[in-house]
This record gives sequence, structure tokens and C-alpha cells, in this order.
Amino acid sequence: MGLGMVSLGLTFGLLVVQSGLAWWWTPLISGSIYAGSFEFLLVGLLAASAPLASIAFTACAVNFRHIFYGLSFPLHRVRGKLAKTYAMFALIDEAYALLATRPTESFTSKRIIATQALLHSYWVTGGIAGALFGRWIPTINGLDFTLTALFAVLAIESCRATRDVPAPVVAAACALFARLVAPGEILVVGMSLYVLALLTRYRLTRTPRTPHEV
Repeated sequence: MGLGMVSLGLTFGLLVVQSGLAWWWTPLISGSIYAGSFEFLLVGLLAASAPLASIAFTACAVNFRHIFYGLSFPLHRVRGKLAKTYAMFALIDEAYALLATRPTESFTSKRIIATQALLHSYWVTGGIAGALFGRWIPTINGLDFTLTALFAVLAIESCRATRDVPAPVVAAACALFARLVAPGEILVVGMSLYVLALLTRYRLTRTPRTPHEV
């Protein structure tokens, strides 16, 4: 995962300098915002001098999924207010994939924070390297696919860890259906269908509580 974060950080650093921004924007964005997919979008917004309201709306829309991450992230295993604050700040997709798909009892507070801090350092270091040496690297087409490729790997690893076969099958079916009925809004339609499918599945498969559990 660390190697993936470094390579993705290199891509982000390259994108920053090739978009006409100064190299120091890379550690500033990576260190203070630390939201991979939004950071890639933010570079384009900054280069286009987008209004602050547009940037804020985009940030909320892209990072809205983190609210659901918090529902199953083992934050209760983290000790200390400062550590909890950093754990919430550093809750990215990669950290969630590593820490929320395995039994929470296997993670100590130090291990959770160390994992997130290492991922953060990989991302920032890779970005700085890409920004500093990006001027000697020619423009590369397809850099935006790097993030998609990493998400695909995370999804595969999550399925292998949980052995939940129906989930990816339903996700693929929702995506294909959205592609057929609404090709221009495939993400919104596909994700909405997937959420409805998950809620229906939970409703049908959950175990009823006994009076003592209630």
C-alpha cells in the first residue's frame, strides 16, 4: 500500500507542476487537505481560478463518503483526543481499506495511528518528489487513471478479505444498468442504485434482536 501511495503521490506532484502551479503547492495541499481524489480535482480548480464556493461544494460532494467510513472505522480503539483527531483527519480510502476490513480487536491505538501516519508520509513525500523532478519529466497522458487503478486494487483486496461475493456482483450490475439507462449520469445513478440494493440486502438478511438485546 505504501508503494501505491508513493507512486500516486508522484503522479499528484507531476500534475501540480504540469498544471502551472508552483511546486510548494504540493506539500501544502497534501499536508493540510489530504483527500486524494479531491486533491486531484483541486489542482484543476486552482489552475482555473475557480470561486471559493465552487471549491467548497466540490469538496463536500467528493468527500461525503467519509461520513459513512466513520460508521465502521475502529476509532474507538484510538486513545487520546489528539490521536482521535488525527485519526479522523487521516481517514482516507486506503486507511479505511486496511483498518476497517479486519477484526478491530487486532489493532491497537498505536498501530492505527502509525498506519495512518505512514500512509500520510508516503503521500506527501511522493508528491514532493514528483513536484521537484516533474519539470524534467515530459507530459504524460493518462495520469488521472492512476487513482482509479488504485481504487480497483483496494476493492479487490477488500473483497478478498471479507469474502463477500454478492457485493461486487451487485455493484457491477448497478453500474451496467446505469450505463444503459443514463450514460451521462452513470456515477450518480449507479451509486444510488447500489445504496438501495445494500439497504434492501441488510433489511432482508439482518438477524432480529431478542428482547434482551433491545
